[in-house]
Amino acid sequence: MQIYLPIAEVSVDAFVILGLGGAVGFLSGLFGAGGAFLLTPLLIFMGVPPPVAVGSVANELIAASVSGAMAHWRRKNVDFRMGGVLLVGGLLGSGFGVWLFGILRKLGQIDLTISVSYVLFLGTIGVFMLMESVRAIMRHLNKAPPARRTRHPNWVRALPLKLRFQKSRLYISALLPFGIGFFVGILSAIMGVGGGFVLIPAMIYLLGMPTAMVAGTSLFQIIFVSANVTFLQAVSHQTVDIVLAAILLVGAVVGAQYGTRFGARLPAAQLRGLLALMVLAVCGKLLFDLVVRPADLYSIAVVPVDL
Repeated sequence: MQIYLPIAEVSVDAFVILGLGGAVGFLSGLFGAGGAFLLTPLLIFMGVPPPVAVGSVANELIAASVSGAMAHWRRKNVDFRMGGVLLVGGLLGSGFGVWLFGILRKLGQIDLTISVSYVLFLGTIGVFMLMESVRAIMRHLNKAPPARRTRHPNWVRALPLKLRFQKSRLYISALLPFGIGFFVGILSAIMGVGGGFVLIPAMIYLLGMPTAMVAGTSLFQIIFVSANVTFLQAVSHQTVDIVLAAILLVGAVVGAQYGTRFGARLPAAQLRGLLALMVLAVCGKLLFDLVVRPADLYSIAVVPVDL
């Protein structure tokens, strides 16, 4: 069933969009990541303009993250104090990111910036996640003892403003999660992602949080940062297509519940490996589109100019 997206100015199959929303919602509950790192490129592949894909997917993340966070909250796997510190940084970072998004759009460089950002971040994080997952699986097959959690580096222990996060059993500086949240907020605005693919590894390997607490706390932060990005993008740049966002939202709410249940049955190492493979696959497709010779060497585009 073809429907017309008024802001994106393209026609798409409603059932395909609904299926994408459900699949991304499933991944949100499964991994604790918002899933937009896959959804935004897929929408771009379908012909949705990158700025509209970024703005509209941020809205879908709210529903998927609420649904997934509620499921983790019922299992008592959310550290609200840690999530609050991450959230403060995320709100400030997303505000700065939306401002930067507008500057790049005026310069006509936003499409290239979005694609290059995905290739760099997805490629780097996908490789590291896959390597760590393979090491964990090999240790399990060889029945080796689990790797000891490394202590925080000296520079982390030297940071001021330390807080005790009882749920995560941590005593670290609030500046570290604040800085991580700020950086993830910028990515949310520029790339239309919840930032889970950066936030989750940072929470595990940099903050040292227990794996059980990571997914729910990540989703808690993503809810409010995504809401802030959606509001700012709609008001400042009019890049939120409400028809596209509504269809994605319906599928995401349902998919997140099933993803949370399924994720409880799989070992953490296998989950990270599966996520890494999907990240690298999307990265490869985006990189191919950047370097391949286009069918039309020239195109006519309208660049918005504020009068």
